Amino acid sequence: MAKSIEPNITDLANGWLKSYKLDYKLEQESLNSEIDQALSDYFTKNGGTGANRPDAKLLLQDKNLDYYPILIEYKGYKNKLVKLDKSKQVENRTAKNEPHFKNINSYAVNGAVHYANALLHHTSYTDIIAIGMTGYKDESGKIKHEIGVYYVSRENLGAGQKVGEFSDFSFLAPKNFNKFIEQVKKLSLSQEELDKLKEQREKEIDTSLKKLNNDIYENEKGLSESDRVYLVAASIIATLGIPGKVAPLDKSELISSTEEGNRDGDIAVRKIKAFLGEKQIPKEKRDLIVRTLENTLTTENINKVKNGESQLKRVFTKIVDDLGIYYKIGLTTDFTGKLFNEMYGWLGFSQDKLNDVVLTPSYIATLLVKLARVNKDSYVWDFATGSAGLLVAAMNEMLIDAKENITSPNELTQKEIKIKSEQLLGLELLSSVYMLAILNMILMGDGSSNILNKDSLVDFDGNYGFGDTDSKFPADAFILNPPYSAPGNGMNFVLKALNMMNKGYAAIIIQNSAGSGKAIEYNKEILKKHTLIASIKMPVDIFIGKSSVQTNIYVFKVNERHHKDEMVKFIDFSNDGYTRSNRKKASNNLKDTDNAKERYEELVNLVRFGKSKLNIFTEKEYHEGTIDPENGADWNQTAPHRYQTHFGRF
Repeated sequence: MAKSIEPNITDLANGWLKSYKLDYKLEQESLNSEIDQALSDYFTKNGGTGANRPDAKLLLQDKNLDYYPILIEYKGYKNKLVKLDKSKQVENRTAKNEPHFKNINSYAVNGAVHYANALLHHTSYTDIIAIGMTGYKDESGKIKHEIGVYYVSRENLGAGQKVGEFSDFSFLAPKNFNKFIEQVKKLSLSQEELDKLKEQREKEIDTSLKKLNNDIYENEKGLSESDRVYLVAASIIATLGIPGKVAPLDKSELISSTEEGNRDGDIAVRKIKAFLGEKQIPKEKRDLIVRTLENTLTTENINKVKNGESQLKRVFTKIVDDLGIYYKIGLTTDFTGKLFNEMYGWLGFSQDKLNDVVLTPSYIATLLVKLARVNKDSYVWDFATGSAGLLVAAMNEMLIDAKENITSPNELTQKEIKIKSEQLLGLELLSSVYMLAILNMILMGDGSSNILNKDSLVDFDGNYGFGDTDSKFPADAFILNPPYSAPGNGMNFVLKALNMMNKGYAAIIIQNSAGSGKAIEYNKEILKKHTLIASIKMPVDIFIGKSSVQTNIYVFKVNERHHKDEMVKFIDFSNDGYTRSNRKKASNNLKDTDNAKERYEELVNLVRFGKSKLNIFTEKEYHEGTIDPENGADWNQTAPHRYQTHFGRF
C-alpha cells in the first residue's frame, strides 16, 4: 500500500495559512478554553472519551463580528477525502445510529465534521467550518491534493453541507473571508432534506434516551420515578442558557461541595431561577417550576458526596453528554414526549393509569394536526395535553406554513413569536406530566405561556391562562388524545371543547368503542351542533405496549349541526404502511415498509377532498355513508362487501 504523505499535506496547507498571516493553532495548542474543553469532552475518534485533536484550528471573525471556529483535518492518501452515505450526507453514523468511527478515523472531512459536532454539542458556537484535505504523489513524485469544505451548524442539525470547490485555503485569508461567509449563508436545505435529517436525529435521540434511561435505572439508586423526570428536566433547563444573559451551567461548575447553599443542587437551582427570570415566564408558573424542581434538587441523597462527586453531578454529566446536542440544535421534536414514553416504562403507573398517559407518537400527532387543518393563523388547543406533543406538532406545522408564506424576515420573526406565545393553549391535570409539557414548550423556544395545570372539564372557562386573561382564546382547531378511562372514553372532553368554539375543525384519536356504544349520549349532543366529517380506523398497534386498544380518529367540522343525509367518510387505515415491533433492544421500532408517507398524505387528502384522491387505497378501504344523528353508536362503519351484511344496517 502507498505510504501516507500526511506530513507533506500538513506542511503545504499550514504554509498557506502562514502566508495569509492567520493565527492558527496546531493539534496540541490551545485555541480557547471553551473549545479545548469541548474537544476533550467529546468522545475521541476511536470511541471512548479523551482528547480530540483536529490537525489545525482557527477562530475567525467576519464583518458582523461573529466568530467562526475553523477545524482542519489532514490525511495523506488518495481517495480519503470524504465518505458519504447514499443520501449524499457525510456518513458519520452507522445503520445502528452509533458513531461510525471507521469513517471518522479514515476520512479527512468526516473527522473534521465530527470535531465540529463536538463544538455544536459542548460550546455556544452554532456555526462551524469543517475542512478536510488529503493528497498523494503522482508517478513523477508531484503532490496532488484535494480539499473538502463543509459548513456544520445548528441550521443543518450538525449534518454538514458542502460549501463549494476550493483548491487552496485562500478563502480564509482576511480579504476573502467575508465573501466566503456570504457564500456559506446562502446554503440552505430544502424542507425535504431537513425532514430527512430530522428523522435521522429523532432516531438518534431514541437511541440516546434508551441508553441514558437504562444507565440511570441500573446505576443510580434511590431516585423515585418522578425524581428522574425532574432531574432530566432540571439538567436540561440549566444547560439551555440565554445568549448574552444567562450562561449555560457547565459541569465544571458543579464542585460537589457539602457547604450549605453551595451544594450542586443549590447551584443548579440558582441557574434555573436565572433562566426562568430572563424568559419572562409569569410569576406563578415560575414559582411552580422552581418549587417542583427544587424539591428534587435539594434532597440530601442527591447532593451526598461519594468519591468526590455527588449523584446530581454524575446524572447531570450523563444527560449533557448524551443529549446536549439535540436541544442545542433546536430540534422541534416532542422531546419530553419521547423522554416520557421512554420513562413511563418505569413510572409507577397502574395499568389503568398507564392507558391514560400514553403519549401520541409524533407522526400521529402530525396527522391530527393536518386533519384539523392547522395553518399559520390557527388557534389550537388541547384539553388533555400530556407532554404537549400534539401542541408541539401543531406549532411545527404553523411555523412551516409561516416560513413558506411570509417573505419579509421581520414579519416572519413577529409571526413566529405570536404563534408560540398566543396561538397555542393546553390543559393538563396531572402535575408531573404538566411539568413535562412546560419543559417541552420551553425547549421549543417557549410556547409554554398558555399551558395550564387545570382540569379542562371543571376549571377552564375558555380564557387565556396568562397574558390577556380576560379574553377568550379564539380556538379554531382542536386536537386531542384523551384519557380513555374518562366518561365516554373521553368524548366528554370533545363535547366541552367543541361547544366552546365558534368555527374550525377538530381531530381526535380515541378508543373506537367511543363510536360504537360507549359514548352514545355525548355523541348525540355533539352532533346537535357539529358535523362528523370522517371516521378513520387506525392500525391496532400504534400505541406500542398497549397494542390491544383499537383506536379511531374522528374529524369534525365545528359549529354546523350534523344532518342525517350528511356524507361521512369512513376510511379503513389499518394498513398505514408502517411495520411496528415492540423489541426493547430495537434501534428503530417503526419501519416504513409500504409507502407510509404517501399513505398519510393520501389520507389527509381523502378526508378533505373525497374520493377523487383515491390512489393507493381502493374503495375497499374508502366508503362514504350516512349516520343517524339520533343513534350515537354508528360511527365505525366499514365498506359494504357484496356478500357481507353491513354492520349498523341490519
